[in-house]
Amino acid sequence: MSAEPLAADYRTLIANSQSLIIASSSELGTAEVSYAPFLEYQNTYYIYVSQLARHTGNMLRQRQASIMFIEPEAEAVNPFARRRLVFECAVGEVDKPQAAYAQLLDMLQDRFGETVSVLRSLADFHLLALTPLRGQYVAGFGKAFTIDVENGVLLPANH
Repeated sequence: MSAEPLAADYRTLIANSQSLIIASSSELGTAEVSYAPFLEYQNTYYIYVSQLARHTGNMLRQRQASIMFIEPEAEAVNPFARRRLVFECAVGEVDKPQAAYAQLLDMLQDRFGETVSVLRSLADFHLLALTPLRGQYVAGFGKAFTIDVENGVLLPANH
């Protein structure tokens, strides 16, 4: 399979997902995993998360996280070879005074409905921007690719 259909394949994996899995690191260096619904906009993944969640504090402190999209088990041919996409990301916060803040929350609300409207009224929520720095797509056994995040191009993992 050439890289072009594989690039479409990993984009489909993202398009068919409503949430992403988050790996972050605690103050003590402990790995912690969580998830959040997301909005993809201009090659950045936006999540609206509570400061009560450990992953929020981790990401605000460390300014980095890894995110993963993974093929649902029910769709996988083999559970050892589920299609998956991992990005190492820089984490930034979109502050309320920024012009993009309301626009992005409106887009999140369009995607996820009234729940976002309720969350907007809570003071402990932060809008985080997860910008991919490096990526890897695994399409199955022996099919691992590095993603050129600037261009969305797949390269052999051992390039």
